[in-house]
Amino acid sequence: MIKIMRYGEVSNSEIFARPDESIDVSGTVSDILQDVKKRGDDAVLDYCQRFDGISKDNFNLEVTEEEIEEAFLRSGSRLIEILQRAAENIREFHSKQVRTSFINNSRLRPGVITGQKIVPLDKVGIYVPGGTAAYPSTVLMNAIPAKIAGVEEIIMVTPSSEGKVNPAILAAARISGVTRIFKTGGAQAIGALAFGTQTVPRVDKITGPGNAYVAEAKKQVFGRVAIDMIAGPSEILVAADSGCNPEYVAADMLSQAEHDKMACAVLVTDSMALAEAVSLELERQIPLLPRREIARASIDDYGKIIVADTLDTVIDIANELAPEHLELCVDNPFDYLDQIRHAGSVFLGRNCPEALGDYFAGPNHTLPTGGTARFSSPLSVDDFVKKYQYCYYTKEALDKVSSDVACFAETEGLSAHARSVTVRSMDK
Repeated sequence: MIKIMRYGEVSNSEIFARPDESIDVSGTVSDILQDVKKRGDDAVLDYCQRFDGISKDNFNLEVTEEEIEEAFLRSGSRLIEILQRAAENIREFHSKQVRTSFINNSRLRPGVITGQKIVPLDKVGIYVPGGTAAYPSTVLMNAIPAKIAGVEEIIMVTPSSEGKVNPAILAAARISGVTRIFKTGGAQAIGALAFGTQTVPRVDKITGPGNAYVAEAKKQVFGRVAIDMIAGPSEILVAADSGCNPEYVAADMLSQAEHDKMACAVLVTDSMALAEAVSLELERQIPLLPRREIARASIDDYGKIIVADTLDTVIDIANELAPEHLELCVDNPFDYLDQIRHAGSVFLGRNCPEALGDYFAGPNHTLPTGGTARFSSPLSVDDFVKKYQYCYYTKEALDKVSSDVACFAETEGLSAHARSVTVRSMDK
């Protein structure tokens, strides 16, 4: 049963505790990555045979156009229509994130031009979990911002089950503009994207969630390629007042608890009556879930209900926890929006469950977890571009500042830097 605690009566370490994710897979992952780096496709196929139940004989690592066409037919028209509507909402939202290059030709500094160029990455790889579950939403959330950013090649990797990729994943890939798809998952897929193989191209950045092996692999290849983030267990914090329906609040908490036994579902409220009612609702709803064993473990081990004296304190607790998903289930939620400092994604009002953001509303569902919302942001178009800057000086403009630059350089003990400026000023 979920724990109910009153803020101020228990230690902060208990209030703000998070799941301990300490599982050391670094050695295993390092071995896999080095094997892929050395043997390329042969290593990837060996791991596919070992983990995905495929036979290497006549196995196509890359998904064919025929397989994608078949996936559209198997997915059914209703799901295709839903994916297309969700994709449109995601495109509309992320298109507002596009930034433009700038050029600065200041009248205060004649003869000087400075500027910044924003350019898309050439190739990105997106990892989509597979196997027992299928997440076409992950495809949309990763590929669409990359496409809007102008990335030319979007390479997707996803595990297969006996050589078959879930049709909904393939349909989402076509709808969102994925360029090529490869049937491999795990650390070996990350290695293939980072190093390149005979078949899988090397990319510039890898995004997308995965298990502990995938997260560790992304961590180890960072520097050779860029990554989006290291994602931990899913989490939700519902900030609720006494006017909330406990059935709704419990359902929203369980929407994250069903993800993973280590998922963290938290209610923070100023109402003990609501806290007790939600606790009872959780006990009623958990047995009804197909994934009840997972939800049960999550709620019992990592779920909590925190009762505070005021809504302002509720908001303070939310900011301290910096949750991945934050629901503001209160009257006049926009009154509190400016008080939110740390959250991955905020859902306003009593009729905006977190699941809307997972699938359909438009904002991205790839979010910082484990309190990292204190310093990081959701996946966006910005993740798929890079910037370079430039400057231009006329001879006259350089002459005006050469002594200043030379003095600065000499202060740092870099006389060659200084001379590279003064030599031009001496050239009359």
